[in-house]
Amino acid sequence: MSELTLTVMRLGFLAVLWLFVIVAVQVIRSDLFGTRVTQRGSRRNADARPQQARQTAAPPQQRQQPSSRQRRGAPTKLVVSEGTLTGTTVALQGQTISLGRAHDSTIVLDDDYASSRHARIYPDRDGQWIVEDLGSTNGTYLDRTRLTTPTPIPLGAPIRIGKTVIELRK
Repeated sequence: MSELTLTVMRLGFLAVLWLFVIVAVQVIRSDLFGTRVTQRGSRRNADARPQQARQTAAPPQQRQQPSSRQRRGAPTKLVVSEGTLTGTTVALQGQTISLGRAHDSTIVLDDDYASSRHARIYPDRDGQWIVEDLGSTNGTYLDRTRLTTPTPIPLGAPIRIGKTVIELRK
């Protein structure tokens, strides 16, 4: 083997070794310090206000009421009642709420038992809210029952994902 081939192989091996070390350090860092939780509620509320103003400016026959307001006794918020995010509240405005460790989730769960895309909560056509497990490893539980299919959520029923418990409330 020529000296040039041997030198190129040594440099390639050294590059792969350093790449492995950098990836290992990033994994250890994320395990030690966890994921970064960002506040998103204020931006969403600011985006919702102009849309509400446009709806009130429309003629009465064109105004549409949000589906959550049509049913009496329907839940208006999602509240985290146990876990690291206890007290966090998300207003239910007809949008899908994603739960998991991924940074783009609506509620970012810093929990070892949560998957990156763990579950989602969404409204159906009748205004009922549905919870669906997205193939998570440790499962999603509704009132101590592990979910296998999309299931309607009763008002106040606990939804458990790892150490986090979430409830729909008025």
